[in-house]
Order: sequence, then C-alpha cells, then structure tokens
Amino acid sequence: MGLPFFIVTLTHPTWEAAVAYARSLPDVAMPELRLDLFPGQDAGQLVRDLGGHCLVSCRRASEFGRFAGDEDSRMAQLRDAAEAGAGWLDLEWELELPPWLISLRPDLKVLRSVHVGPGVFDLGERMESLPDGDAFKWVGHADRLADNARMKAPLRAAKKAGLPLSAFLMGPKGVASRCLQRAWGGAFTYAAPDDGVAAALGQVRLSTMEKWGCHLVVEHSGLCAVMGEPVLHSRGPALHNLRFQHENKELIYLPLECGEVEEAVEALDPLAVLGLSITAPLKESLPARLGFKGPLNTVWRRNVNAPWQTANTDAEALWVALEQLPPGPVLVLGDGGVAESTRLLLEQESRPFMQLSRNTPAQPMAVRAFAPIGVIQATSLGMKAGDPMPFPEQLEAAKPTLRWAVEWVYKEHTAFSKWALESGLDLVEGEVLFKSQAMAQSEKFMEIEP
Repeated sequence: MGLPFFIVTLTHPTWEAAVAYARSLPDVAMPELRLDLFPGQDAGQLVRDLGGHCLVSCRRASEFGRFAGDEDSRMAQLRDAAEAGAGWLDLEWELELPPWLISLRPDLKVLRSVHVGPGVFDLGERMESLPDGDAFKWVGHADRLADNARMKAPLRAAKKAGLPLSAFLMGPKGVASRCLQRAWGGAFTYAAPDDGVAAALGQVRLSTMEKWGCHLVVEHSGLCAVMGEPVLHSRGPALHNLRFQHENKELIYLPLECGEVEEAVEALDPLAVLGLSITAPLKESLPARLGFKGPLNTVWRRNVNAPWQTANTDAEALWVALEQLPPGPVLVLGDGGVAESTRLLLEQESRPFMQLSRNTPAQPMAVRAFAPIGVIQATSLGMKAGDPMPFPEQLEAAKPTLRWAVEWVYKEHTAFSKWALESGLDLVEGEVLFKSQAMAQSEKFMEIEP
C-alpha cells in the first residue's frame, strides 16, 4: 500500500467524527491517525475502525505533538496500532527499528520523519545518510518566503533517485512549500481536514488544495501568486486556479503571505514567480522596488528570463463600474494604494472629487457643500469582522445628494455596504470589483509560458 499524495491529519473533537470523515476521503488522500490527539483510547481499535487504511503517528512534545507519557508507553501504543493492521507507521528519523516492527514488514510500511527547529535547514545532509524506511518526511520552519525555495533542490534530487520524500515548512509563510510539493518533486504532502482544525500552522484544508490543483501540477508548472498581508483568506487562488485548469495552463496560483517589500523581492526569483497580484501593504512599495511607478496591482513575465510587465486592473475594474453610474462629484474615502488608483482614474475621466482620509480630513459641512453624487470606499475598513464604518459624520452629511456607492473591500456585508443599502443608494459591491479586476489579471497571466 503506497502513500497517496495527500495525508490528512484527523483533528476532530470526537473519534466518531474523525472516522466518519476518514471514510469520506477520496482515493488521492489517506488519514493520519495521530494517537497523541486521541489520548486514552485503544490504539489498536482506532486502527481497526479505519480498516487499517491510515498512517499512524504519535507525536512527542519535542516534535510539536501532545503525547505526555514516557517513551516506552509511546512505543507501546505505536506497536498496538501496527499489530492491529495499520498500513503505515511514522517513526522518528533517529530511532532504530524495533524488532517487533521489523517482524511486521514488508506488510507494514515505515515513514521516517523529522521536525527540526526554527532556522535549521539540514535536509541536504540528512539525505546523504538515510535511515531504514519506505518514505521520508522533513519538516522545518519558514521565517521568510524565500525559505520555501530551499526545498526545491533536495526534493528534485530525491525524485531523481526514486526516494519518496516530502519536505516542507511550517508557518503561514510555508504554504508554498506544502502546495508545490509535486511541482518540486515531492511524493506527498499534508492537509487539514475540511471539518476540523489544522494540525500545524500553515496547513491548508484538503478541499482547498484539491481546488487549487496541488496534486495536478507538473514539474515545470509556473507559479503565480497574490502577495501581501493578510492574503491567506484571498479568493484569488480559487478563481485563478479554476481558470488555469479550464484552459489547461500549467500554472498554479497561491497566497504568499508577506508585508515587507525586501522580503517580497527576495522571494521572486528563488520561487520563480511568473505572475503576481499585489495587495496591501505592497501596492505602492513593491512596484517601486521593481522600478515601476505605482500604484499597480499586477506584474507578470512570460518566463523567468523575460522582463516584467505591469498593469493596474483595479483601475480597469473601477472604470467599467463608473461607466454604468451617473456622472457628478465623487467623494473618495482613503489614501492608500486603491484610493490612489481611484484618484488617478477620476482625474483621467475629468470627474470632480473630494478625497477624505485621516491625513486629509474634512468637516461635514464641507462635504455637504461639495454635494457628491457618488462615494467610493477605498479604505481597509471592512477587511476584519467588526470594523466600523469610515467617516460616519461626513457620510451622513453627504447623504442628501448621494445616488450611488462603491465598496472596494470584497468582504460580504461591510458596515459601509450595509449603510449604503439602508440609505437607498445603488451599490457596486466589492465582490463585483474583485471579479472584474481578477479576470483582467487572469488574461495577463494567460500570456505566461512556463
């Protein structure tokens, strides 16, 4: 019984829920039974409940697990699970194979694993002296995005040598290493259950990884991404990956969490990023660092040796929306990258506007005198649950003349969008703008030739 591509850690609050979920897994996935997550239960019975189709592990605290007993009792649990018919057993890299385990081979397969501390990258050295096993897993920590690229060479070497290896990094900055295993030569990767919590920081749900096509990529697949902070919530990967798969493009689109421009630039070439959606707080700083005048939200290149091309699909999406709205004075809220794109487009279209932000405040009386017919919400308020409405006094002052509103934040039911609807305004939702600008980005990415 070989390992499928996805190993899904069962993290459910009850064993009954875990079993029900495990039985629903597709052929491309196998459950990981972490005995340390189900303490006090009969390890052999847990394996029998899964029909033996599982990878069994029991993580020590030193390897980010929850097992609280001594080593003898831990090994006893693993033995009970193995003798109950488990297909795979996870045994730490440095341990000798115990006699009872050797007696169960080759029916019982052994995964050798190691979890190293932050800042440790000893995978290359470990690959030179492998312990006895049928597959291997190395797990580190991602401090910066470029750390992910350190997995590429060992994974490709292992694939060339015919060694089943998975090597990835924990933490939100390590998502790329989890999702690009197949592209880099990895034999398998770990996922979170769809109805349970992640077992480790940076672990992505199985259904999400399937939708992104992490199991479908090939070795020369190109990487596109959304970069900013926060981005792990982004809907971009769902939209772009579906489009890539529909068009048979050998591309994958991932969220790369990063809020610092030098870290972002440092990662572009090592990760071979070909297409990039830029969001806050990098919309102005990253284009400038690449030598372009912002604000921009899209850069792409045909291949890693080609020059970058740029676009502002935010402006394109807003232009489409404004064409459907009555002309007249516009109140713009905010002064970040999206607000700057809005301002430049309004200037280009010769539409009068007043910009209101914390840096450029205005009294309600001034707003009322300006008599705006439309308002464009371009602040970040609404990105987080419970965010208040921006500039409520000024908006109330503008309400008598307002006819329409635009919400840039594409979260559902922001305080601003609720206020606009309750005020009887024609509202362009953030979701509409997001889809419009993302589809325009997708057209640019279609030019990429991995």
